[in-house]
Amino acid sequence: MVSQRIAVYPGTFDPITKGHRDIIQRAALLFDKIIIAIAVNVGKNPIFSLQERFQCVQHEVEALSVEKNLQNIEVQTFDTLLVNFAKQVGARILIRGLRAVSDFEYELQLVGMNTSLSPELETVFLMASERYQFISSSMIKEVAQLGGDVTPFVSPFVAQKFLEKTNNN
Repeated sequence: MVSQRIAVYPGTFDPITKGHRDIIQRAALLFDKIIIAIAVNVGKNPIFSLQERFQCVQHEVEALSVEKNLQNIEVQTFDTLLVNFAKQVGARILIRGLRAVSDFEYELQLVGMNTSLSPELETVFLMASERYQFISSSMIKEVAQLGGDVTPFVSPFVAQKFLEKTNNN
């Protein structure tokens, strides 16, 4: 019996962007199961709570399920070492998105640490599609906080969540 190729796509997803969604969609075509792993990561001072981020990511996954007939994507949260989470869910592959050379330097450090902690894990890099290479969650948060329009970079659902968040603060 052939084992499932389970991959974990970790991140803070604060917020999930069209770039993230593109990586998820493409990865779902390469692996048997994709687990979107939302990190608690309070050190990054997320705008959205873990529950709100989970809700947004789940909404995007459900949309991909309907629009692209992708049924192999699951969303979970984690608050442990990524390598431990990957073991818990039976994954041997980590997916990381790259936008530019500057991303690679940081990602290379992560791969080194993850490989040291768990040599059986492989990291697969997917380049961001050209139309999404400039999008980052950090930039989108800044645009939103300064009253700009984030709709070109996130889904209407996530844009609405930003609007609700900024109107309540």
